[in-house]
Amino acid sequence: MSTDDELPGRVSAARGWVRRARRPLGLPTRGKTTSGRLRRADQFLSLAYPFTLRTLRAPMIDLGYGASPVTTLDSLEYLRGLNPSLRLIGVEIDPDRVRAALPDAQPGLEFRLGGFNLPLGASETAGVIRAMNVLRQYPEQEYARSLALLGSYLAPAGILLEGTSDPSGNMMALNLYLRGGRFLLHDGLALIANLRRPFSPRQLQAILPKNYIHHLEPGSALDDFFGAWSACWQRAIQTQVRDPRRLFAEAARWLHEEHGYHLSPRPGFLRRGILLLHSIPGEAQAPLELAHVR
Repeated sequence: MSTDDELPGRVSAARGWVRRARRPLGLPTRGKTTSGRLRRADQFLSLAYPFTLRTLRAPMIDLGYGASPVTTLDSLEYLRGLNPSLRLIGVEIDPDRVRAALPDAQPGLEFRLGGFNLPLGASETAGVIRAMNVLRQYPEQEYARSLALLGSYLAPAGILLEGTSDPSGNMMALNLYLRGGRFLLHDGLALIANLRRPFSPRQLQAILPKNYIHHLEPGSALDDFFGAWSACWQRAIQTQVRDPRRLFAEAARWLHEEHGYHLSPRPGFLRRGILLLHSIPGEAQAPLELAHVR
């Protein structure tokens, strides 16, 4: 990683990655994004894995940052509050998007051309990989293969955050994966809402990640879950409580105690509109064996 303080030197070094990159695997996203869109993903990451972030030595990868690197820059500013030496690499499959981002490079922030076969050197690994609003455009059968490939670049116990948000970032659904040896292990599904806006649980169905979105048929385990959560939410809003954070927490408590869903009771999650599900009966995610590419 270049530590040159002069912009021309940083741009020159980054352009080397544009020229040298292997043929990137994948397809360009629409590229639309806006500042603050992934703020809730950054908040969740810092709440869920604070020790990992504070001690992170391997870089964090932001895969598919879009036509503008604004969310990558947002993340660098936010997460350096936990780890001032955090290194971040923005990766895009579109060479024009990489070139457009190069002027924003700085010590600890790079932009490289790449796809699911991440543009990392032979001795480089990733401590965290974020792939937001990337995998929804692919057929479901390609989802696991793409995750297995991404997971092969993680350091031991590294984190892969994959999911979808609405255009403004007010609602978000995140899959959490951890590398365990030769496998990528599913660590939960985080469903996140902006409680300052009108909310109902079934709104989140529209932004479920690829591995869930096609499993919402009536009577399915996923449909049953959203039905139970909706019933708990309606029960909560019929009480005298007006604080949406308390309503969210009460609905989550009933969802666990009366319907048996395994979810995190952490107040820090619930008051921020985060429902972290550890599993959904009938929708368990099997460990993925990592691809052998390195």
